[in-house]
Amino acid sequence: MRNAEIERNTKETKIRLTLGLDGSGEGSIDTGIGFFDHMLELLKKHALIDLSVKAEGDIDVDYHHTVEDVGLVFGKALDKALGDRKGLTRYGFASIPMDEALCETSLDLGGRPFLVMQCAMKHAMVRDFEVKLVEEFFRAVSVEARANIHLRQIYGDEAHHVCEGLFKSFARALRAAKAIDPLEKGVPSSKGVI
Repeated sequence: MRNAEIERNTKETKIRLTLGLDGSGEGSIDTGIGFFDHMLELLKKHALIDLSVKAEGDIDVDYHHTVEDVGLVFGKALDKALGDRKGLTRYGFASIPMDEALCETSLDLGGRPFLVMQCAMKHAMVRDFEVKLVEEFFRAVSVEARANIHLRQIYGDEAHHVCEGLFKSFARALRAAKAIDPLEKGVPSSKGVI
């Protein structure tokens, strides 16, 4: 089974996360940040992963530490659950419309961390949640999961819809990339290792 359980405790955050890559979208999310919880719910549903997150953070200061640290823990759990990555499809791509917004993700689980996020609404707010935190989350995921993630807002003028499009497109790209390819007999790399 491709599962992982990670805990991270610092002076700023306390996080417990469980991940099942071959799930059905089950689990509970509680970070203390309503909008972020909503995005993580979308992620687990559309990636078909079982994900439970319990996070306590210094959200009275701001949301940055909690969002980034959840990204670090999710990325670490993803890396652990992927194991040696044998038989992995490795690549995933999704383009997702959300009303007037269109967003896309290209994803490579090939062991090389890098994030590119093109988003015109990066400094917009959804209630008290800055869209820039979406980039912080995915940067942390990229580093700890050893994943190359390219996120792009193609268009859209409602920040909530853009965030949903980014999370849903990542989820669908992850759903494709994490799949086991029955034709792939080893590690999907010409180097023989990821």
